[in-house]
Amino acid sequence: MTDRELTAVICGGTAGVGRATAHAFAQAGYRVAVIARGEQGLADTRNELEATGTKVLAIAADVADADAIDQAADRIEAELGPIEIWVNAAMATVFGPVNKISAAEFKRVTDVTYLGFVHGTLAALRHMESRNRGTIVQVGSALSYRAIPLQSAYCAAKFAIRGFTDSLRCELIHTNSRVRLTMVQLPAHNTPQFDWSRNKMQKRPQPVPPIHTPAVAARAIVRAATDAPRELWIGRASFQAIIGNMFMPGLLDRMMAKQAWSGQMTDSPAGDEQPDNLFHPVEGLHRLEGRFGAQAKDKALGLSSESVGKLATGALALVMVICVAAVVAIAR
Repeated sequence: MTDRELTAVICGGTAGVGRATAHAFAQAGYRVAVIARGEQGLADTRNELEATGTKVLAIAADVADADAIDQAADRIEAELGPIEIWVNAAMATVFGPVNKISAAEFKRVTDVTYLGFVHGTLAALRHMESRNRGTIVQVGSALSYRAIPLQSAYCAAKFAIRGFTDSLRCELIHTNSRVRLTMVQLPAHNTPQFDWSRNKMQKRPQPVPPIHTPAVAARAIVRAATDAPRELWIGRASFQAIIGNMFMPGLLDRMMAKQAWSGQMTDSPAGDEQPDNLFHPVEGLHRLEGRFGAQAKDKALGLSSESVGKLATGALALVMVICVAAVVAIAR
């Protein structure tokens, strides 16, 4: 079966990382289904992909609605063919301190950013398990391991995605399933998220530097879909956050209290007129990139979690050899 006969589904595929990922799969020769809420974003994305000769299906659905995602999966199977790759990339967030965020806002971020992944995964599994093949890619973040201030709802959802994914992975292994499950842990990217997310801070939000282009994430997601490592870690900041939190979480608490607080704010005051997409899509802002293009890097180191483990083991072994050699030298 050629790539032109393979179908990739992108949930949250009309802006930022999701839109870049849709382009990346189209460039790789896949048929592409895009699921998102905003009609204008869907139309623009579909037109861009069709202009490259890609067969595209654009479906308006909210990932928080499990029935809608199930129906979307059925339609994709009927119109594009068997789903081989399913990418969960939809997200919503609220910037602000915990005591400024309402229960309804916490629930909505959870419904989209966590349960949206669950709904997408269940819909994909329903079709993939009957064929005993397929790959599900969860678009995660360094914030899946290391939470930061002012994004409590989003960080909690990303932690939950990792827990859900790890549990499901064990079940797939137990049943000898050939359905593959992988998670990509991303650093900060230059996306429209910082122009349309609900903001309760005094300043306009920004990604915590270093910032990368959405194309960096898209290449990583395609790589994960192809190789299916347990996890794929992207960018220096992700390595520092994940590994650092394993060894010195208390120190990172204090560092994040200062650096990630100010690091998420620009010098521009927040405006009351800025629309947000928490409960309803915002038309006109579905772009590939955000307003931080001048700072965005187009390359980032990417390693599977297995490779990181081997490197860490090798480094520990080297340290032990050096220590033993030092003890021997002293004994002489």
